Parts: sequence; structure tokens; C-alpha cells
Amino acid sequence: MTEFVGVRDLTRWIADRGTGPIIRGIADRVAADFVRWQSFDKRERVASHTPFGVIELMPISDPDSYAFKYVNGHPFNPARGYQTVTAFGVLADVHNGYPVFVAEMTMLTALRTAATSAAVARLLARPDSRRMALIGAGSQSEFQAIAFREVLGIDTVRVWDTDPAAIEKCARNLEPLGFRVEVATDASDATRNADVITTCTADKANAIVLRDADVRPGVHLNAIGGDCPGKTELEPSILDRARVFVEYEPQTRIEGELQSKPADFEVTELWEVFAGRLPGRTSDGDITLFDSVGFAIEDFSALHYLRDDVTGTELVADIDLVAEPENPKDLFGFTMSPVGLV
Repeated sequence: MTEFVGVRDLTRWIADRGTGPIIRGIADRVAADFVRWQSFDKRERVASHTPFGVIELMPISDPDSYAFKYVNGHPFNPARGYQTVTAFGVLADVHNGYPVFVAEMTMLTALRTAATSAAVARLLARPDSRRMALIGAGSQSEFQAIAFREVLGIDTVRVWDTDPAAIEKCARNLEPLGFRVEVATDASDATRNADVITTCTADKANAIVLRDADVRPGVHLNAIGGDCPGKTELEPSILDRARVFVEYEPQTRIEGELQSKPADFEVTELWEVFAGRLPGRTSDGDITLFDSVGFAIEDFSALHYLRDDVTGTELVADIDLVAEPENPKDLFGFTMSPVGLV
């Protein structure tokens, strides 16, 4: 049997454990897995692009576990009543190839993306950061705010989005949680006095959401919206002033803000900072930029964290995903046996 956590039970898990503690727990697991980066078999995600959006598979493995996530990104979906992003994930046993765990990952991806932002912010943001600019108030916004409160103590969020209803939604969700939410008039206004700037827009375009003039020394930039070829959010000159950190450089050069830069533009892979091989922030005046595109190791971490937490509880079910004939060489006989079909 394969363990399974679906939408209903994942929602119950979040309600029982709490969004903030889950994000912190996944952030700790992400950091630990980045430290052992060299033990993973890594590759860029496999993407199928259409005029409507993208469908991707994100595989990764270590010596014991294989993981992949199926995920889509369709920026025009909300206007048609669908979510921009949906996902599910699988863990398999490397030793026999059997899938051992399947989970909903639309919500889990939001949690792991926020957790990765938090894990990186612990390395790169100033510890005294308290004000956050949120440029983009879609599905990720609340998770990001909670993540930065968990690791930095962010208490004020200044929000801007092209959709006023999205801003209202974000404020409605965050204010009861104790955040001070300020509504900005545009992206430039959102960054006023910000210690951390998170850009999380959905349009599939080489856009300039954040301009160089709006980025002051000492800021930590958490650029999470540029995540496929032809999609960016930052004015390229920002990268020239910043110390740029990436997950997996080959993938980020295809999908991240690095699309605007030549192949020899210098960046630091985050695993080297997590492992203590290279420095993160070196002074209060540094502009640190996390050019985040999302990488499969983060899904690996989130799936393992979830499985470890729910196994043996009522939140996980068993599903008969794999046929298991008594004689492993007689699959045909299994199909013909009433006993095998019970």
C-alpha cells in the first residue's frame, strides 16, 4: 500500500499544526537538506510550455528516496475560475522503485515556497528587519508574510497589487493574525522604508515590477515570481548592485532574473552558504537578492516533513496504487484472479 494525504486531510493538518509552525519546520528541513546538497542527484525541471501556461515535472533523488512534483502555472486561470498553480507530489523508495507516499501539493507548495524564503532570509536578511513590502497579493502573499514573521519578526506589511480585490483579500487575511497591513499606491510606494521586499506576481512576461531606484542599501530582495523562461520581475540593473543567491544555477539561468544577464554573471548557490563554505550577508549595507525559481529539493524536504509528521495518524490513508501479485513474475495471473482483485 501507498500512503496518501489528500486535500481534506492536508487542510486538517494545517489547521491542527498551525501555518507558522509548519513553515518553520519545513524551513529547518530545507536548510538541513541544502547542507547535504552534494548527496542529491539534481536536474532542471522538465517543462511543457503552451500559450496558456506551463506544466512541469520536478524530479530529485538522494541515495534512499526519489521525489517528484507535478505542477502547473497558468496565469490566466483565475479569470476562468481556476487556480494559477496546482500540484501533487510523490516519494518513492530508491531501493525497489515503489511509490511510498503521495500528497496534495497545491497548499504544500505554498508552504514550502514560504519556508524556503524563510530559510534563506535567516541567512541573508538583516536580523533587525521589521517592515516588508509585498508586491503581488495573490495566493503566495499571506504565506510569505507569515514566514518572515516566523524567522525575522516582521510585523508590518505594505502591499500593492494591480488587482484591488487581491489587496483587500490579503489585508482581510493578515490583519486578524496581528499584522499591520498598509495599502500602497504602486510598487515604488510599497518599498518605502522596507527592510525586505518580496515580489510574487503571476504574469508570464519579462516585466519590470520593481525598479532599481526603489531598492535601497541593506534591503533583502525575495524575488519569487520569475519562475519560467520569459518571465522576470526586476529591473536588470538591480542585479548589478546586489549580491545574488540562487538555488540551482543551471535552472535559475533559464527561468530566473538571471535571464537578463550573461552566462558569466557571478552568483552564489545557496547550498554553499547553508553549508558554511561561503558567506551570506557581509554588512548591513549589502543588498541581498534571492533569485528564487523553486527547486525540487524543496519539494523533497516538504514531502518528507509532511510524511514524518502524519504517518501513523488519521490524517494519512492507504491506497492500492501498485499491483502486488503473490508471484512478482505473474502479473497476468493476478489480473485473472478474483482474490487478487479483492
